[in-house]
Amino acid sequence: MNRKVIQTLAETISKQVEHFNKTEAECLIREFNLLLGEPTNTGRTVQGLDRARFRSILHHTFDLTDDIIMDGAFRAFDKDNDGILSLKEWIEGLSVLLRGTLTEKIKYCFYVYDLNGDSFITREEMFHLLKNSLVIQPTEEDPDEGVKDLVEITLKKMDHDHDGKLSFEDFEKAVREENLLLEAFGTCLPDSTSIEAFEQYVFQEQLEQ
Repeated sequence: MNRKVIQTLAETISKQVEHFNKTEAECLIREFNLLLGEPTNTGRTVQGLDRARFRSILHHTFDLTDDIIMDGAFRAFDKDNDGILSLKEWIEGLSVLLRGTLTEKIKYCFYVYDLNGDSFITREEMFHLLKNSLVIQPTEEDPDEGVKDLVEITLKKMDHDHDGKLSFEDFEKAVREENLLLEAFGTCLPDSTSIEAFEQYVFQEQLEQ
């Protein structure tokens, strides 16, 4: 992609996507092109990031390691559900991950935790998510029991309409009352250190080149 194309694209994207100005959008486009790497054997350039490459970025750049969460993050980024992240999907997703408002982050985390996409976080989904993210002590006789107890405690705190599952409204209300519940079922947002390092690398260093 030559400089002129990148600048035009950056201008368009910065008008459509929240939280990034034109210069930052330009840096993110360059980073996206670097991540795509070399053209394939057929000589064609791949048009987007696949799941494996995206997971590698989440893992190495943002220190997110939970497989279930990483798959959920990919679904959240992949708006058109075609299995590939386009440039716009990549930048839109990063705008929430790096600089999202609380409202945007609530929507994002709920989407990640709603494993089957039915607009609810069910007991089963909570169980899978919590079992995956908790460190189970080998001495525990039945570690699943501990996870089940935690699911019930969480439901008691967050299930405002008492239907045994969390709707988006339940989740949003609980998080607004207690922000720490945003990542109640596992870490799906990068910490401030990872965000700072990524922005420093992408925005500062690229501008200096």
